[in-house]
Amino acid sequence: MKIVWTLVKRELGAYFASPIAYVFLVIFLLLTGFFTFTAGNFFERGEASLAAFFGWHPWIFLVVVPAVGMRLWAEERRSGTLELLLTLPIATWQAILAKFLASWLFLGLALFLTFPAVLTVNVLGSPDNGVIAAGYLGSFLLAGTYLAITCMTSAMTRNQVVAFIVSIVICLFLVLAGFNPVTDLLVRWASPAVVDTIAAFSVVTHFDGLQRGVIDTRDLVYFASVIGFSLFATSVILRAHRSG
Repeated sequence: MKIVWTLVKRELGAYFASPIAYVFLVIFLLLTGFFTFTAGNFFERGEASLAAFFGWHPWIFLVVVPAVGMRLWAEERRSGTLELLLTLPIATWQAILAKFLASWLFLGLALFLTFPAVLTVNVLGSPDNGVIAAGYLGSFLLAGTYLAITCMTSAMTRNQVVAFIVSIVICLFLVLAGFNPVTDLLVRWASPAVVDTIAAFSVVTHFDGLQRGVIDTRDLVYFASVIGFSLFATSVILRAHRSG
């Protein structure tokens, strides 16, 4: 793991060596502020909670997370440095885990910078900060899930735009599978058991519980499983590229 953390620090340093990271952080904070206070009718709700804040995260992350992760492996393949990286005395899983963790920590920093929203709701009322903490945990896991999927699609191609679009499509499917208007439509021609099975694959189904303050082991297992599977698939793709 010492090698992994060394690579994580290197990757994080590469993020902040470019102004793109700062531009992303500003855009993310502007988007969350707009959807929370304007589109989410934060003040009109008349309640001391961040439901308007967390409710938009599956949709905001749908664009911003693939934008962060699309370059992870696609850029390595495009520039021809992937072959060099795979010949270094490090295991493939170490490189994958390091790139993933560095990007996940960067997204975690973006989430941390939204703390003024927490201060605001505490000034205006008396919210349940335990629920807010669980919501942040859910958002962090949600970002990691989208990122792991983007890591997998980035390993498939040398084109960052292709990786970005494919990631959005896959993540959108995981959102819509549990989106109420979609499940209401499915109920018309499928049995409730089938609809519930489909909804169980949705990130929304598992994220909703966390943003309500309910930390269920099944939700944690779901996010860990999707992240683990996506990173495993990434390793399979990269190893196939190495052998090819």
